[in-house]
Amino acid sequence: MTDAFRAARDAIDAAHAADPEQSGGRPAELIYADAVEGWLMRLVPEADPVLRLAARAQHLQRWSLPRSDYPMDRVGYHQWRTEQYRRQGALARRLCAESGVPEADAQRVEALVAKKRLAQPDGQALEDAACLVFLSSELAGFAAGHADYTAEKYIDILRKTMRKMSPSGLRAALALELPEPFAGLVRAAAAVK
Repeated sequence: MTDAFRAARDAIDAAHAADPEQSGGRPAELIYADAVEGWLMRLVPEADPVLRLAARAQHLQRWSLPRSDYPMDRVGYHQWRTEQYRRQGALARRLCAESGVPEADAQRVEALVAKKRLAQPDGQALEDAACLVFLSSELAGFAAGHADYTAEKYIDILRKTMRKMSPSGLRAALALELPEPFAGLVRAAAAVK
């Protein structure tokens, strides 16, 4: 990794460090960035610096655009999520460019973070990593906040998550050592065609 890429990584992590949400004394976004990059490196050990920067830039300053600023329905959720991708990608590109990352690489980071490369192998690897973070680290917290959901609702949510994943990502998901009932829900979601 060149000095420019190291500087970009530091700039991205500095932006994450401003996250007001803390977990175990660390900004939640830094924990998330570590998790996404960790999964990416397990899936693609040879990942290039651009892809690693994009992994770290997922959820970049997500707190700065609250979900509550949008209607609390499906359409509002999709509008919020689309704007998050756009903003996060633009910020990641700016931080990379300011750190001396070549423009073509900064543009690729932006496209990856903004979910514009999902059909490409690098975009799919990043999507797999983000889905695996949700399944391995966030599912229990999500469930705690949605105790009213039925098992069928969870299976539907998990099926939609797994539909985004590649075959290798799905294999990693099914190999996760999750506690019950989550392991059973993941298996059930994977079985739904």
